[in-house]
Amino acid sequence: MTIKSNNAQQNDAWESGELGRSMDHVGVVSDDDCRALDDSLGLHPVSIRLEKSLIASLKLIAEHRGVSYQPLVRDLLNRFVVSELKDIMHEKYEEAVRRAKASGADKGPVADFMKRERKQA
Repeated sequence: MTIKSNNAQQNDAWESGELGRSMDHVGVVSDDDCRALDDSLGLHPVSIRLEKSLIASLKLIAEHRGVSYQPLVRDLLNRFVVSELKDIMHEKYEEAVRRAKASGADKGPVADFMKRERKQA
């Protein structure tokens, strides 16, 4: 027999809706509290116009993934930014390598060191 911790039991109660869905516990958050929460999480509200069909598709995907669509969009944007920044850095690196070769700076002890580092990476 497995014994669940109080934390696990409470989390299950939140997930099932046993806790947290009563109208007795509903309240409006003040603007100051809302700003403080956004600041503490490093969030900034934005408004963006998207096609209705795109929003419907995002909501369908989010439902399938078990999240709401706004956090899904935030995750998508974060993934896109990381990917694009990697691509940009790779392009800049390749450009620097081409310039070094064109100027003859790809020779000597530093170039040898860089070659060894790339092989190890």
